Amino acid sequence: MTDQTSRIAQLNDLCRAGADPTARIVITATCLAALSGGADRLAEIAAQAEVLAAVRHYAFRPEDGAERSRGAFEIRRQEVRFVIDYYDASLEWGSENPADPGLTTRVLTIMLPQDD
Repeated sequence: MTDQTSRIAQLNDLCRAGADPTARIVITATCLAALSGGADRLAEIAAQAEVLAAVRHYAFRPEDGAERSRGAFEIRRQEVRFVIDYYDASLEWGSENPADPGLTTRVLTIMLPQDD
Protein backbone atom coordinates (compact mmCIF):
# COMPACT_ATOMS: atom_id res chain seq x y z
CA MET A 1 0.00 0.00 0.00
CA THR A 2 1.39 3.41 -0.95
CA ASP A 3 1.67 6.28 1.53
CA GLN A 4 -1.09 8.12 -0.34
CA THR A 5 -3.42 5.11 -0.27
CA SER A 6 -2.70 4.63 3.43
CA ARG A 7 -3.50 8.30 4.12
CA ILE A 8 -6.75 8.09 2.14
CA ALA A 9 -7.74 4.97 4.12
CA GLN A 10 -7.05 6.80 7.41
CA LEU A 11 -9.16 9.77 6.31
CA ASN A 12 -11.94 7.42 5.18
CA ASP A 13 -11.87 5.75 8.60
CA LEU A 14 -12.37 9.17 10.22
CA CYS A 15 -15.28 9.84 7.87
CA ARG A 16 -16.96 6.52 8.67
CA ALA A 17 -16.45 7.15 12.40
CA GLY A 18 -18.20 10.51 12.15
CA ALA A 19 -14.96 12.28 13.14
CA ASP A 20 -14.48 14.31 9.93
CA PRO A 21 -16.27 17.65 10.45
CA THR A 22 -16.26 18.44 6.72
CA ALA A 23 -17.72 15.09 5.59
CA ARG A 24 -21.31 14.57 4.54
CA ILE A 25 -23.23 11.39 5.34
CA VAL A 26 -26.23 10.48 3.20
CA ILE A 27 -28.64 7.57 3.59
CA THR A 28 -30.86 7.14 0.53
CA ALA A 29 -34.60 7.40 1.05
CA THR A 30 -35.16 3.86 -0.23
CA CYS A 31 -32.57 2.48 2.18
CA LEU A 32 -34.06 4.33 5.14
CA ALA A 33 -37.59 3.23 4.21
CA ALA A 34 -36.53 -0.41 3.85
CA LEU A 35 -34.68 -0.44 7.18
CA SER A 36 -37.38 1.40 9.13
CA GLY A 37 -40.24 -0.54 7.59
CA GLY A 38 -41.76 2.75 6.46
CA ALA A 39 -42.84 3.33 10.04
CA ASP A 40 -42.76 6.52 12.08
CA ARG A 41 -39.91 8.95 12.71
CA LEU A 42 -38.72 7.04 15.78
CA ALA A 43 -38.27 3.89 13.66
CA GLU A 44 -36.30 5.94 11.12
CA ILE A 45 -34.01 7.29 13.83
CA ALA A 46 -33.42 3.79 15.19
CA ALA A 47 -32.66 2.50 11.67
CA GLN A 48 -30.22 5.37 11.08
CA ALA A 49 -28.40 4.63 14.33
CA GLU A 50 -28.19 0.92 13.53
CA VAL A 51 -26.88 1.39 10.00
CA LEU A 52 -24.34 4.04 11.05
CA ALA A 53 -23.04 1.72 13.77
CA ALA A 54 -22.70 -1.06 11.18
CA VAL A 55 -20.75 1.23 8.82
CA ARG A 56 -18.47 2.41 11.65
CA HIS A 57 -17.67 -1.15 12.72
CA TYR A 58 -17.47 -2.67 9.25
CA ALA A 59 -14.75 -5.34 8.92
CA PHE A 60 -13.08 -4.70 5.58
CA ARG A 61 -12.18 -7.55 3.25
CA PRO A 62 -9.37 -7.47 0.66
CA GLU A 63 -11.90 -7.20 -2.18
CA ASP A 64 -13.23 -3.94 -0.66
CA GLY A 65 -10.02 -2.15 -1.69
CA ALA A 66 -7.09 -0.60 0.15
CA GLU A 67 -8.69 2.84 0.50
CA ARG A 68 -11.52 1.42 2.66
CA SER A 69 -13.98 3.52 0.69
CA ARG A 70 -16.68 0.91 0.07
CA GLY A 71 -18.32 -2.09 1.59
CA ALA A 72 -21.49 -4.17 1.80
CA PHE A 73 -23.24 -5.92 4.66
CA GLU A 74 -26.64 -7.23 5.69
CA ILE A 75 -28.84 -5.56 8.26
CA ARG A 76 -32.48 -6.36 9.02
CA ARG A 77 -32.39 -8.86 6.13
CA GLN A 78 -31.46 -6.10 3.68
CA GLU A 79 -28.21 -5.86 1.77
CA VAL A 80 -26.76 -2.41 2.41
CA ARG A 81 -23.83 -0.84 0.59
CA PHE A 82 -21.76 2.21 1.35
CA VAL A 83 -19.28 4.24 -0.67
CA ILE A 84 -17.14 7.27 0.08
CA ASP A 85 -16.67 9.70 -2.80
CA TYR A 86 -14.14 12.53 -2.89
CA TYR A 87 -15.21 16.03 -3.91
CA ASP A 88 -13.67 19.49 -3.86
CA ALA A 89 -14.66 21.86 -1.04
CA SER A 90 -17.62 23.24 -3.03
CA LEU A 91 -18.94 19.74 -3.83
CA GLU A 92 -18.91 20.57 -7.55
CA TRP A 93 -15.98 18.51 -8.83
CA GLY A 94 -13.92 15.54 -7.86
CA SER A 95 -11.07 16.21 -5.46
CA GLU A 96 -7.67 16.80 -7.00
CA ASN A 97 -6.02 14.96 -4.11
CA PRO A 98 -8.17 12.75 -1.83
CA ALA A 99 -5.18 12.34 0.51
CA ASP A 100 -5.31 16.08 1.32
CA PRO A 101 -8.18 16.87 3.73
CA GLY A 102 -7.81 20.57 2.94
CA LEU A 103 -8.78 19.91 -0.68
CA THR A 104 -11.33 17.16 -0.15
CA THR A 105 -14.88 16.86 1.12
CA ARG A 106 -15.84 13.24 1.66
CA VAL A 107 -19.39 12.12 0.98
CA LEU A 108 -20.39 8.81 2.56
CA THR A 109 -23.46 7.39 0.84
CA ILE A 110 -25.35 4.48 2.40
CA MET A 111 -27.72 2.73 0.04
CA LEU A 112 -29.44 -0.41 -1.15
CA PRO A 113 -27.98 -2.24 -4.17
CA GLN A 114 -30.72 -0.88 -6.44
CA ASP A 115 -29.74 2.70 -5.48
CA ASP A 116 -26.19 2.21 -6.80
